[in-house]
Amino acid sequence: MFKPIRGFTSLQRTPQTDLKLGSVLAFVAGAANAGGFLAVGQYTSHMTGVVSAVADHLVLGELTLALAGIGSVLAFLLGAMTTAWLVNWGMRLGLRSAYGLPLVLEAAALLVFGLFGAAIGFMTPVFLPLTVVLLCFIMGLQNAVITKISHSTIRTTHITGLVTDLGIELGKLLYVNRVGSGTPVQANRERLRVHGQLTACFFVGGLAGAMGFKHMGFISTLPLAAMLLLLVLRPALEDWQRLRPI
Repeated sequence: MFKPIRGFTSLQRTPQTDLKLGSVLAFVAGAANAGGFLAVGQYTSHMTGVVSAVADHLVLGELTLALAGIGSVLAFLLGAMTTAWLVNWGMRLGLRSAYGLPLVLEAAALLVFGLFGAAIGFMTPVFLPLTVVLLCFIMGLQNAVITKISHSTIRTTHITGLVTDLGIELGKLLYVNRVGSGTPVQANRERLRVHGQLTACFFVGGLAGAMGFKHMGFISTLPLAAMLLLLVLRPALEDWQRLRPI
């Protein structure tokens, strides 16, 4: 029962397990990003737009909004840093769940997001900025997980790069090679499949997150948190059994 789940976050990696984990995390990122937009009116997964917005707000003299954007970028940065700390700490201790530690923290943060979200209606000026910062932290945390595990070959919280690479490979696929024109142009079909799958998972996750938030509200974060915990459950239990006092 746990064998396929265990492989998602195991220390022994293959391109196949990286893709499996990346697909799940892309789904979670899409769901959190889309649901988060309906909750706070802002996408929190891509820092390109946030940094551009900070520049716009500074030029327009909107210092409060500019500071809020800077806070979002710093939260994303802190999330990525936290992943590096947790994974390296887990590896130093020889934990089999080293790669899963950031996912445990992400699951907890998603639950906190649900709690903060329930309070937004009561104290919007206080909890709304905190919720945005928390979502940015979650996105930075998650993107760094799969980036570190896959050695920067897979990213999950934004799909600009994925769509770009997808377009490049599609261009190669549809390119008509002339006979005798030298080395033929060939598409990397495996790369095409990987990027297409990750993009599709992000999109489906976005649909699920938007529908979940629309019909269930902030409680829709519970299945996402449970999904992340399931990925790391088996290696975490093995570490606990191995390290607990006899």
